[in-house]
Amino acid sequence: MDTYINIYIERERDRGFGFFLTELSDYNRSGSNLKVEDNPELYFGPKIFRSSLHLIGSARVKKDQMRSFQSMLNYFPEEVLEHVFDFLTSHRDRNAVSLVCKSWYAVERFSREKVFIGNCYAISPDRLIARFPRVRSLTLKGKPHFADFNLVPHDWGGYVQPWIESMVKGGVNLEELRLKRMLVSDESLELLANSFPNFKSLVLVSCEGFTTDGLAAIASNCRFLRELDLQENEVEDRRGQWLSRFPDSCTSLVSLNFACLKGEVNLASLERLVARCCNLRSLRVNHAVPLDALQRILAQAPQLVDLGTGSFVHDPDSESYNKLETSMQKCTSITSLSGFLDVTARCLPAIYSICRHLTTLNLSYAPGIYSDELVKLICHCNKLERLLVLDTIGDKGLGVVASTCKELQELRVFPSDIYVVGNASVTEEGLVAISAGCPKLNSILYFCQQMTNAALITVAKNCPNFIRFRLCTLNPTVPDAVTMQPLDEGFGAIVKSCKGLKRLSVSGLLTDQVFLYFGRYAKQLEMLSIAFAGDSDKGMLYVLNGCKKLKKLEIRDSPFGNVALLADMGKYETMRSLWMSSCEVTLGACKTLAQKMPKLNVEIINESDQMEDSVDDKQKVEKMYLYRTLVGPRKDAPDFVWTL
Repeated sequence: MDTYINIYIERERDRGFGFFLTELSDYNRSGSNLKVEDNPELYFGPKIFRSSLHLIGSARVKKDQMRSFQSMLNYFPEEVLEHVFDFLTSHRDRNAVSLVCKSWYAVERFSREKVFIGNCYAISPDRLIARFPRVRSLTLKGKPHFADFNLVPHDWGGYVQPWIESMVKGGVNLEELRLKRMLVSDESLELLANSFPNFKSLVLVSCEGFTTDGLAAIASNCRFLRELDLQENEVEDRRGQWLSRFPDSCTSLVSLNFACLKGEVNLASLERLVARCCNLRSLRVNHAVPLDALQRILAQAPQLVDLGTGSFVHDPDSESYNKLETSMQKCTSITSLSGFLDVTARCLPAIYSICRHLTTLNLSYAPGIYSDELVKLICHCNKLERLLVLDTIGDKGLGVVASTCKELQELRVFPSDIYVVGNASVTEEGLVAISAGCPKLNSILYFCQQMTNAALITVAKNCPNFIRFRLCTLNPTVPDAVTMQPLDEGFGAIVKSCKGLKRLSVSGLLTDQVFLYFGRYAKQLEMLSIAFAGDSDKGMLYVLNGCKKLKKLEIRDSPFGNVALLADMGKYETMRSLWMSSCEVTLGACKTLAQKMPKLNVEIINESDQMEDSVDDKQKVEKMYLYRTLVGPRKDAPDFVWTL
């Protein structure tokens, strides 16, 4: 108990625990008009007030203080605690609060409305509802992260239908649902739309299995819908009329994103919908919305803050283009711009007028914008904090970003063609330039052809505040481009300098030495992705033994085997998941792990042939996915998934 109190007080002191005494102005003492902000000592009583100040000022709570502390806790009515807990927006802080004592557990249980589930098989929907009966907002993740790289079979699992059915049965008043890498059917969307009358927000990221018929059900039945956000989903377009299913009474939309849809759009319905929704702040359309339709939309919605364009192809000398330019000049609130799925470079000057306000620019789906045009565009964007581009920007373009975007905090550079190995569009030079020119940079995803230790060491010195550092060389085992040595020292410099690093992806020629650096210095690391790296089991052991806060470990095509897997099995109970594919792990080792750690699900994924009990224990497994669970093996595993 002492440990939990320590964690809670330390966290709340860091974020300003003063709100504990100053934000309770709605709660008066019985028979008195005295408020907390007037005199907290009189309100709570001298003894409790002084005890509170002592706890606030101390980084630790000793055992002999527990009775005084618990007495103070019991003094507060549950309504007061519930009000205080409302200020804790972090899931981790809410979790920590629930562990303080039984009364806080009960109050937190009935007051939590937002729940995050990082693995839909870690807990059952019925158990979730029993734990948090008043949940209104649910975030669910399904398939492992490596599904983004086509390493997880299409029909592996991650079905949302059981969750929706359980919430309907449990009488949950669901208002928001956010899904990532889940299988979503039209039946699921129809049940969702017809069962929750106050439903307001649906966000689907990298999901599949549904069609525009399911979207039509959402549009028709969710009368208070505020957000419909579809990101990178595989959606079958049966009819282009789903937008027309929004009733004329629908005026509540604040955010609408259907950029990932590939079918046609009913432009008239879209324009009428935008005209009705006066509070619309975010709109991202697909390629089927032409430039002249975009102009009419912007004329009706100058209040937009986030805009995703569709087809940006037109004659710059046309009347429609001139009208678009005029409409853009009136959209002074736009701070986020994306889209340009089809683009004519000569049309880009139309957006120059809004570039000076932009804080986010996403051109990762705009292959038609080449380096010269991109450089001209970037020169107008001196307030950018987040930039997503293709590697066609080149090192020269990244140099312009470095000299122009001094507020940049996040940069993602994606490959324009992962199969063109000889096309070195960006190299270590662009990365070094960015690190030198953008001192606030704390997150990067960088696909490149080559890297050097010297460059990584320089980046580490220039940007010590990285919390996310993901580097991917398109040739996964390429050495230092100058010395031909492994990139161990470069990545070692990153973890040494960046004390707050939480997410790391590595690439290039790497030995066990780099993992020794990770275990020794990456004390805050929570997620690590490894590919084609290491020499022996020692590399994985360095990470497992040293990275105490590690939650997710993903490994592919590396020489780690049974010794590393079985050396510290208790570590996996503190993690969310472990993925290993094309490694040296055998079926027998996976069986041993499953037998000794019953709270873990150990899944063997073998698409080549269905595994049977008689398979040799010395056989190497194709893919192994291990995750912590409270409910045992899942019941919807396909034939090629064997749960040990």
